[in-house]
Amino acid sequence: MADKTVVKVDATHAPKGPEGQHYLAAGRSLSMRLWRNEAPDAAKPPVRRAYETVGFVIAGRAELSIEGQMIRLEPGESWIVPKGAEHSYRILEAFTAVEATHPPAEVHGRDHPPAA
Repeated sequence: MADKTVVKVDATHAPKGPEGQHYLAAGRSLSMRLWRNEAPDAAKPPVRRAYETVGFVIAGRAELSIEGQMIRLEPGESWIVPKGAEHSYRILEAFTAVEATHPPAEVHGRDHPPAA
């Protein structure tokens, strides 16, 4: 039997995660999240995540440091962070972006790095 689940999430009422992300629609193997008007800040510590991320910049600018490379992210650009890649972000200008993660980042604590 086919999965007939339909999910609709209004971004203005979406649950907010611990790092400021708004959790949008999520299925069994894919989810979306929104980073809305994130303020400029210092680079976050590098992390490795147990999911793949693809993102799209709506507004603002940021830098993505990934596996020793620095990539500047600007409106209209998209990016991918492969599962397990060491990376960090630095917001340069109030930043709004949407990301999709596979598998869903918010399930089973994937948004949190393992304890050392």
